[in-house]
Amino acid sequence: MIYFECDYHEGAHPKILEKLIETNFEQTMGYGVDEHCEKAKEYIKKAFSCHNADVHFLVGGTQTNTTVISSVLRPYQGVLCAETGHINVHETGAIEGTGHKVLALESDDGKITAEKADEYIKSHFEDEAAEHMVQPGMVYISHPTEGGTLYTKNELEKLYKVCQKHSIPLFIDGARLGYGLAAKNTDIKPEDIPKLCDIFYIGGTKVGALFGEAVVITNDALKKDFRYFIKRHGGLLAKGRLLGLQFEELFSDGLYFEISDHAINEAMKVRKCLEECGVKVLFASDTNQQFPIFTNEILKELSEKYTFCYWKKVSDNESAVRICTSWATKEENTQKLIEDIKKVTKG
Repeated sequence: MIYFECDYHEGAHPKILEKLIETNFEQTMGYGVDEHCEKAKEYIKKAFSCHNADVHFLVGGTQTNTTVISSVLRPYQGVLCAETGHINVHETGAIEGTGHKVLALESDDGKITAEKADEYIKSHFEDEAAEHMVQPGMVYISHPTEGGTLYTKNELEKLYKVCQKHSIPLFIDGARLGYGLAAKNTDIKPEDIPKLCDIFYIGGTKVGALFGEAVVITNDALKKDFRYFIKRHGGLLAKGRLLGLQFEELFSDGLYFEISDHAINEAMKVRKCLEECGVKVLFASDTNQQFPIFTNEILKELSEKYTFCYWKKVSDNESAVRICTSWATKEENTQKLIEDIKKVTKG
C-alpha cells in the first residue's frame, strides 16, 4: 500500500536523525534550557522576524492547543473557532477538559471571517444576560485550515483588528504552517504571521520532525509564567534538547521551508491531474491537502493500492477523501497515483 492518508506517516528528515545521533552522548541541561533549544529559538525568531518573541517547545498539537488556550483564558471564558476547527472536532474534548468551552462558528471553508467574529463578540457583551453565558475570550484559527484553505493577508488583518478592538487574543494553530507558507498563491510571508496574531505555533510533527511544535508568543501580556503552564500540562520534556535539536536543524538553513515546498509541488501535481480528469473537489486547496470527490466504485478501486483519509459522504454514490502529501512524499508514488487516477476516471 502507498499512504496518502496524512502528513506524519514517515519518521523524520535524515538531517534530523543525523543530528540526533551526532549529539547523542552530549550532556546538556534538561527541560529545554540547553544550548540547542536556545539556538533553535534564535533561528525561529530570525526566520519569522520576531526578535522580541518568546519561543517554547512542546511535543504535539493537542498538548500545545490545550496548554496555550488554558494559559490565556479566564475560568469563565471560551475560545471561538470555526465549526470544523481541530479543537472542536478532532481533540476529544481536550479543551473542554481544561474547563473551557469551544464556541464554534459556522464556516463553509474552515475559515472565520472578521465579520462573524465581530458579530458574535458584540452580541455577547450587548446581551443583558451576558454574565450567565460563557464569555468569548480568545479566537483560534488554523492556517492552513482543516480543509486545506488559506487565509489571505487581508482576511487575517481584518480578523486581527476585530480581536484587538475587543481586546481578545488571536491564536494561530500552525500544525501545517510550513505548507501554508509554501503554497504558490498565498500572499502571507513568514514575517507577517507574528504581526497578525498574539501567539502561534510552528508545527514540526507534520513538517519533517519526529515530533514537536514551537510556540511563539508575541504579546508580552501572554508571556509571563508560560513554562508553568507547560509543566502543568505535562509538556515540559525532561530531555528537552530532543525538541530543540530538531527545530535547530529545521531552521538553521531554511530546511523547514525547503521541504514544505516539496510537499506543495507534489500536491499540485495531484491537483492538476484531478482538474484534467474532471474530478470535482470538496475544497479549493492550494496546500498539501487535496479533497477529491470520487464515485464509490472509483474509490474502491483506488483503495486497493492507496490509503486516503475518508472525509465525508457527498451523495449515495460519491464520497470525498483527503489526499495528503508531505515533506517525504516520493515523486514516483505521486506519479503512480496520478496514472491510476487517470486510468479509473477515463476508463
